[in-house]
Amino acid sequence: MALDADTLDQLLDTIDRFVERRLRPLESQVGEADTIPDDLIEEMKEMGLFGLTIPEAYGGLGLNMSEEIAVARIFGHTSPAFRSVFGTNVGIGSQSLVIDGSEVQKQAYLPKMATGEIIGSFCLTEPEAGSDAASVRTTAVKEGDNYIINGTKRFITNAPKADLFSVFARTNPNEAGSRGVSAFLIEAGINGIELGKPYRKMGQQGTYVCDVMFDSVIVPAKNLIGDKEGAGFRTAMKVLDKGRLHISALSVGIAERLIADSLKYALERKQFGQPIAEFQLIQAMLADSQTENYAASCMIKDAAKRRDAGENVAALAASCKLFATEMVGRVADRAVQIHGGAGYVEDYGIERFYRDVRLFRIYEGTSQIQQTVIARDMIRNAS
Repeated sequence: MALDADTLDQLLDTIDRFVERRLRPLESQVGEADTIPDDLIEEMKEMGLFGLTIPEAYGGLGLNMSEEIAVARIFGHTSPAFRSVFGTNVGIGSQSLVIDGSEVQKQAYLPKMATGEIIGSFCLTEPEAGSDAASVRTTAVKEGDNYIINGTKRFITNAPKADLFSVFARTNPNEAGSRGVSAFLIEAGINGIELGKPYRKMGQQGTYVCDVMFDSVIVPAKNLIGDKEGAGFRTAMKVLDKGRLHISALSVGIAERLIADSLKYALERKQFGQPIAEFQLIQAMLADSQTENYAASCMIKDAAKRRDAGENVAALAASCKLFATEMVGRVADRAVQIHGGAGYVEDYGIERFYRDVRLFRIYEGTSQIQQTVIARDMIRNAS
């Protein structure tokens, strides 16, 4: 359900002020400490950020896709670690439930996810099933009114902080590929769940990622998402289509930040008696970054509008993620180049963004997976 224009403008203005006044001044601190201050997380809860996309009926704001990308773009103006705090509740950690959960399941978990009382996490990737998501080896064996879950999930965002996992497991070993995969809601802390050591990452310090091991975990059958076996892979793909548009918009926001910082530096930094912004090769890099970011922005707005209208946007979402995440990588590279030596040291923060954005081309489907999704859609439509 779309917000009225005045309410949306007020929300975006509030978030913009929060990003500028509260988050940006803490970027270096978070990068060094590799953690988000607890008082900041509480502020995010009070602002309703954990429930941005959760329907109003369950205590959220119920933003549609066009509204969600507007929020994601603003959060791109600061370190992506801040968005990650509530990102799984807004995206992949809650949307399996929002999209395909039963009413009983929604009532049980979504209100607490909307307030941030429950942190959700999305468990799809495995040691042997990353890009090949249909080849999950985690098993779910039915025993009476329960399922017994065994397996390992890898690189799971917010797992160290999670209260609820959306877990994808194979319920039918005789069904090859995606058709034997089902989705489950599993509460953290029950017997048999073990968390791996948090990963030390190239970038995005302040985000929490680790492996999750399930050893004969007993899960009630009522926690099968949608009360239906074999639908898990389709659920995961619908969640990822939405998440890909979100990541695309975040990439646009970060590119805006990098372009603004690069332009400011180019106007202030002088060489040969004039600002380096006067040199055509610097202008060319600025112009290329601005043009590519504008193109990405137009793509994402169009795809979001189509999704809100009920269209299947799987291929468009893949196109957006492919272009936007590759684009922000190029923008970050140019930003380092424009800053020169200053772009390589920590003081200006450019090198931090350079490392942070590298992940966008990998998670929620690598660039190569997006290319495959796009090409297969083209071939299917031509048949």
